[in-house]
Amino acid sequence: MKEQKWIHEGLITESLPNGMFRVRLDNEDLILGYVSGKIRRSFIRILPGDRVKIEVSRYDSTRGRIIYRLRNKDWKD
Repeated sequence: MKEQKWIHEGLITESLPNGMFRVRLDNEDLILGYVSGKIRRSFIRILPGDRVKIEVSRYDSTRGRIIYRLRNKDWKD
């Protein structure tokens, strides 16, 4: 059976080396996010200030995989 994951939205606060980012979730948690292979293959640029969807494991809630970059019209303010 596949591992269950939580999907959160957050804001990129800092860009780190090797496709890693510091992400502040909507519930004010800071986690380390890395870019998924689909985003990397599509050459999607992620910059500080962007909103993203991030998939967080139930076992390690300090790291997550960035699975989607939200466009401005997708943002829920």
